[in-house]
Amino acid sequence: MACCGGCLCCQCCCNEGETRTPEELTILGETREDDDEILPRKDYESLDYDRCINEPFLEVLEGLDNKKARKYEAIKWILVFAIGVSTGLTGLFVDFFVRLFTQLKFSVVGQSVEECSENGCLALSLLELLALNMMFVFISSVLVLIEPVAAGSGIPEIKSYLNGVKVPGIVRLRTYICKVTGVLFAVAGGLFVGKEGPMIHSGAIVGAGLPQFQSITFKKIRFHFPYFRSDRDKRDFVSAGAAAGVAAAFGAPIGGTLFSLEEGSSFWNQALTWKVLFCSMSATFTLNFFRSGINFSKWGSFQLPGLLNFGEFKCPDGDKACHLWTAVDLAFFVLMGVAGGLLGALFNCINKRLAKYRMRNVHPKARFIRVLESLLVCMVTTLVIFMSSMTLGECRDLVSNVNNNTSTQGSVNEEVNSTIRRFFCYNNTYNDMATLFFNPQEVAIHQLFHQNATFSPVTLSLFFVLYFFLSCWTYGVSVPSGLFVPSLLCGASLGRLVANVLKINFHMQIYSGTFALIGAAAFLGGVVRMTISLTVILIESTNEITYGLPIMITLMVAKWTGDFFNKGIYDIHIHLKGVPLLEWETEVEMDKLTASDIMEPNLTYVYPHTRIQSLVSILRTTVYHAFPVVTENRDNEKEFMKGNILISNNIKFKKTSVLTRAGEQRRRCQSMKSYPSSELRNVCDEHVVVEPTEEGQDILQQMLERRHAPYPNLYPDQSPSEEWTMEERFRPLTFHGLILRSQLVNLLIRGVCYAENQSSASQPRLSHSEMTEDYPRFPDIHDLDLALLNPRMIVDVTPYMNPCPYTVSPNTHVSQVFNLFRTMGLRHLPVVNAVGEIVGIITRHNLTHEFLVAKLRQHYITI
Repeated sequence: MACCGGCLCCQCCCNEGETRTPEELTILGETREDDDEILPRKDYESLDYDRCINEPFLEVLEGLDNKKARKYEAIKWILVFAIGVSTGLTGLFVDFFVRLFTQLKFSVVGQSVEECSENGCLALSLLELLALNMMFVFISSVLVLIEPVAAGSGIPEIKSYLNGVKVPGIVRLRTYICKVTGVLFAVAGGLFVGKEGPMIHSGAIVGAGLPQFQSITFKKIRFHFPYFRSDRDKRDFVSAGAAAGVAAAFGAPIGGTLFSLEEGSSFWNQALTWKVLFCSMSATFTLNFFRSGINFSKWGSFQLPGLLNFGEFKCPDGDKACHLWTAVDLAFFVLMGVAGGLLGALFNCINKRLAKYRMRNVHPKARFIRVLESLLVCMVTTLVIFMSSMTLGECRDLVSNVNNNTSTQGSVNEEVNSTIRRFFCYNNTYNDMATLFFNPQEVAIHQLFHQNATFSPVTLSLFFVLYFFLSCWTYGVSVPSGLFVPSLLCGASLGRLVANVLKINFHMQIYSGTFALIGAAAFLGGVVRMTISLTVILIESTNEITYGLPIMITLMVAKWTGDFFNKGIYDIHIHLKGVPLLEWETEVEMDKLTASDIMEPNLTYVYPHTRIQSLVSILRTTVYHAFPVVTENRDNEKEFMKGNILISNNIKFKKTSVLTRAGEQRRRCQSMKSYPSSELRNVCDEHVVVEPTEEGQDILQQMLERRHAPYPNLYPDQSPSEEWTMEERFRPLTFHGLILRSQLVNLLIRGVCYAENQSSASQPRLSHSEMTEDYPRFPDIHDLDLALLNPRMIVDVTPYMNPCPYTVSPNTHVSQVFNLFRTMGLRHLPVVNAVGEIVGIITRHNLTHEFLVAKLRQHYITI
């Protein structure tokens, strides 16, 4: 059934002494994980967003009236609301314990520093800080050992999931527990990480798990709930959960909706937009309600919309010379955008090299090495914080804080003044470096946005350099870690430095908080390369619509500048994981290729009525997740060649335009012979039997003149494809539909079959709920007890296959194939020629940038 070309390629590519280009490796289906190139891995599968319109599904539709449809829609809205509320409560849990542990740590260490600065026992204060930080980080790192997917921010994985890639374990309950618990200990442990990024991952897990009413981790959590048991529904709920995570983190429901749209989801419609926005609003107001009540004892006041609050940017009353920003400032904002893009590109470059080093030298070793690395980073960070505060900070006069022209008066002044640190300073002075380092990161950002003339340029410069390199080193260690807040803090210190220079050296009347905000946006935009959603998130966080234009301009300039050097940090980590991510569109040059150039012609297929022994053999000897359902069309083929009305009137079309699988494989073998690598030439020279043909002879006609042997059944102990000729391997097949591996295994386990002497009507029928009962963990073929099955029994797969999947013509341009595949969220795309024969199949891996570049290069060499 399936040509063994893939295996033969692997066998003949083991020769030593020859180097292979990444393009050749891509064509051969291999990967190279060296310093230069990491190609997409083949073990990632696509989610199936397209509905399978088979007979069980049609039976459900027939029994669906308006009343049931409204009930179904009402349940979906209730679940969306529950996802938003649950995500908001998750944020509340994380924020409460982070504040609790952080206040406990800083109160103990702060009191010790105050006492020891006079008694000369600062080493004891340092040991106390080290012990507390390393204890917290150790707990966080151990939780990641329990579930490795919980490491990092989770945004690359969720972006991949929304793009249509099934990432194993990414939305499991165990991942959620380790993520939520681990991130609060990582932040409390003093690492330069944020809790906002993991909130997005946590919200996505809530969206994926809550509508299922069951858990794989905890087997006892299992309720009979037959709805929403498909990749399509689950992916919509994950979109809503991810948006709710953004909304809870930043108090930005609209920004969360745009984030889900911009960063991941392929398929989008109006109904989904409403649900995602409603979910984001639910998360924001749930978190706002409880945080406002707990912190201010005013339940229902809604004063704290998100975990990260920038405060209100407002000029002091009576100061008519104060402006948040002017048209002249836009020029500086553009320059800051360029600087943010350059620094973001440098950050990403360094972090990428660190990630590759970890992949080669840390991850392959024993798992406790990852814990040791996390503890090392924690120890170095703690030493830097303590020593820089003690030796590099400046003692500044508290009186300078009275004339504050960048705060919002009253309560903001009191809040800012209550967070200053006097470590190692006397006589009514305070330590500006310690004020930044010995406060939670959100408080430090608030200080930079709203406190005037309190940080010297030297302190800001040193703080930026230290924070830049330590946060770059930290992102990637085995702890749950976000990057939003460290990037904002780095950028805010840089923007505040620019403001100080302009005010002190050039005597310009500017609003320092605005420059700190623009610096934060520039650096964050240079690192993550987000535009639309990040603009709205920052506007909603500041609650100041007048910042829309400068923030948007700054983010666009930062993105354009950074894109000149490398990709965003999340795209880099997606690439390092080998995830086959599909961008929004292909390059224009790729339209020189067609579907026939990139498809996979080596097919494993099944017949409408297939013996159990054949199905078991196919499922056990292949790793494919879908199989075309076909019939051989030798009779139809002869009729077609003799006098089909459509074709016989156009001999040129008959000769050149009807692509067959054998002809395509022959063409590829000819092109392989001209390829630079001798290994690729050997694939065709040694293993493919190609009979000489006269120039110009029609391949299809030659196939018909051959005498075809009856197609043999595949038994487990046979490998007939090794003895078949080219035409026997690639004989014409009429396409009838697609059936998934999970469906075939389900049919076998439930005994859906009939005997040879019976009609197929006697075969038991499965309902749609029975077909989807085991979602998302369908049974494996190796779980099947063969002793319970009669191998001679026959399975009729036609009621359960998808008879009308999306298909393309072999001559369809790659851009059209790409847009169809990505927009509709497909998993498999059959290529069917003009006479209804399947000639190949296209999956996600055939549309990755690396694969298309390799095929384009091969195309140029061939012509």
